[in-house]
Amino acid sequence: MLIVIYFVIAIMSLVAYLYHRNFNYWKRRGVAHEAPNPLYGNMAGFRKDRVMHDIFYDYYNKFRKSGNPFVGFYFLHKPAAFIVDPKLAKNILIRDFSNFADRGQFHNGRDDPLTQHLFNLDGKKWKDMRQRLSPTFTSGKMKYMFPSVIKVSEEFVKVMTEQVPATQNGTVLEIKELMARFTTDVIGTCAFGIECNTLRTPVTDFRTMGQKVFTDLRHGPLLTLFMFSFPKLAERLRMRLLPEDVHQFFMRLVNDTIALRERENFKRNDFMNLLIELKQKGSVTLDNGEVIEGLTIGELAAQVFVFYVAGFETSSSTMSYCLYELAQNQGIQDRLRTEIQTVLEEHEGQLTYESVKAMRYLNQIISETLRMYTLVPHLERKALNDYVVPGNPKFVIEKGTQILIPACAYHRDEDLYPDPETFDPERFSQEKVAARDSVEWLPFGDGPRNCIGMRFGQMQVRVGLAQIISRFKLSVCDQTEIPLTYTPMSLVLGTVGGIYLKVERI
Repeated sequence: MLIVIYFVIAIMSLVAYLYHRNFNYWKRRGVAHEAPNPLYGNMAGFRKDRVMHDIFYDYYNKFRKSGNPFVGFYFLHKPAAFIVDPKLAKNILIRDFSNFADRGQFHNGRDDPLTQHLFNLDGKKWKDMRQRLSPTFTSGKMKYMFPSVIKVSEEFVKVMTEQVPATQNGTVLEIKELMARFTTDVIGTCAFGIECNTLRTPVTDFRTMGQKVFTDLRHGPLLTLFMFSFPKLAERLRMRLLPEDVHQFFMRLVNDTIALRERENFKRNDFMNLLIELKQKGSVTLDNGEVIEGLTIGELAAQVFVFYVAGFETSSSTMSYCLYELAQNQGIQDRLRTEIQTVLEEHEGQLTYESVKAMRYLNQIISETLRMYTLVPHLERKALNDYVVPGNPKFVIEKGTQILIPACAYHRDEDLYPDPETFDPERFSQEKVAARDSVEWLPFGDGPRNCIGMRFGQMQVRVGLAQIISRFKLSVCDQTEIPLTYTPMSLVLGTVGGIYLKVERI
């Protein structure tokens, strides 16, 4: 009993020491910061009653006029450099990327294989995986998958048309779930080669498991807080992040799909096929003699998994928020419809890869939507070595320090975007984009670790919106919530309840 008591005292002393050391980090360094909450650091209300975006907005607005390039922040129990100056963010993401190549996120390839995906990997593993996957996301490969996206979009149009009778003066639809069913079917087809058919059958395992990734966690609040705060230690302790049913579903799905295709020598124009080809190639030796190991089943499953969860949720939310804004801005909606119809006439009425890319105003609208509704609120990096801020030698980011770049706050900064609460696609005209620093718009990140699936995400969003706006008129109704209410439980920007709009056939 005495030994147990000593052991408990030792553990409690260690926890108290780590707590004191972590929560005094910025005070010892003399860096401006807000006093941390004893449990949540500067993330008070996280997954309880505050959306992450609001936490970052408030913190950024408190310090953005301070003249400091960065300020201290406690991401739960983890000290982080909160980057206030976009110029410093550009150095971190692009110019001095070699010192900030890692993200420092939890991943455990041995016990939780689906977490070892490109977004989480660091060091040589990330570099090798990025080199292997980059050729998969070229414009040529997007054209390769484009017919599959069109096929799903045509079924999407049929389902919407059935729900909007021509004889009535429109009908009210909940569009958030409808958009999610569309992108689930697109990603299911392009990632797994599976006809999910959630457009016709809304409740499917595929859809349910995809939702759980963003709302359900394997552990309770305290263990989850520990894993986010100490990712390396959590990995050494062989902890797992994903719920067991999510893990089992996707691993079984990937294993069964690979086994079937290899047994039948079956090929499709999808992401799975491209990954299987990479797996079959095995190790690759580069011109400089460097060897890139072949993909394991676990690594392959992780890449397909992140392609699915990142692709369906972000794209469906972008479409939903875009339609929500178009319903409130009829002039913008009318101008977009005119552009779509004009471009289609120039391409014999067909939605092709080239015709969709030619819709410039559509792209401006999507860009403005992503500015106002930044789905992932921040970017994270980790300092590999001590870093002296250029022009500010008193400011040093120490080796191992986590970096937090509040993209959502930059997007709402009135100095960067005047009248930021107004939906204005003209902010993204060719002239204004050329005059703006790229780091001031970060929905896909920037630099070598930008979103590798950006082209695919933009492609499916453009196709879906072009199909809708060319056939339907959307407007607000009594059930439309203005402004929207967001849920603090989702790791991306999500609403409480649905988004209801009136939809009429044209």
